[in-house]
Amino acid sequence: MQIRFPQRLLISVTAFILALSVWAFAPAAYAYENPDLLPDTQTAVIDLAKSLTDNQEATLDKDLEQFEAETGWKLRVLTQYDRTPGRAVKKFWNLDNKSVLLVADPRGGNLLNFNVGDELYPLLPRTFWIELQTRFGNQFFVREEGEDQAILQSLESVKTCLRQGGCRVVPGLPREQWILTLITSVLGGIICGFAAQPRDGKVFAWQWALIFSPLWGILFIAFGIGPVITRTSEWLPLFRNIIGFVLGALVAYLTPMLKQSSANSET
Repeated sequence: MQIRFPQRLLISVTAFILALSVWAFAPAAYAYENPDLLPDTQTAVIDLAKSLTDNQEATLDKDLEQFEAETGWKLRVLTQYDRTPGRAVKKFWNLDNKSVLLVADPRGGNLLNFNVGDELYPLLPRTFWIELQTRFGNQFFVREEGEDQAILQSLESVKTCLRQGGCRVVPGLPREQWILTLITSVLGGIICGFAAQPRDGKVFAWQWALIFSPLWGILFIAFGIGPVITRTSEWLPLFRNIIGFVLGALVAYLTPMLKQSSANSET
């Protein structure tokens, strides 16, 4: 059965709340000590849960090693299910303040967990990691795209941001998130148009529009435009949101005139 958009949006919001609670209250992803599960040779990927194919694992291992050599940032991946090396990976990989450990474990509800070194937070704040976990680790994304894509795409976002000197938000604009920004843009336009309706003999009540500007401004600028321009350089989503705001404002502004015209024609 195909999930419709409202259900998908509800799933995304629920996943964000769960990820926030997991980030804030969950214990460290590696909580035990079982070095017997570690490989004999150094590798950037330990795939105990077999979330990746052999080719994906080999390619990712080479890519992470090359990334570390180029940038100095250490990215490591551990997938687990019923077995985990736990704290032993910290010594195995010599994790430090410039390291990121991605732990993929589906038992917690959200597939992804990130253990982040202190030196990364000035470049990638905690909200970045929460959004990253929510976008790629939620059950809907994993069911649709697979565990391998959740791991690979989240790491690609981290690498992209580190190469460009940091990010406040996760790059890219998922369709569900864009539709939410479009809705807030249209809603902001409706409020603006309603406030500016002719009154007191004035064709455009700009004073009322100005009074209500904090409300429609937040909906349109903060929630409708801000998430778009901070996540993508594409002009089409931004253009659509602006058009949505304008149309919403026009409909709300012209509605009384249309009703009055209709009433006059009936009489």
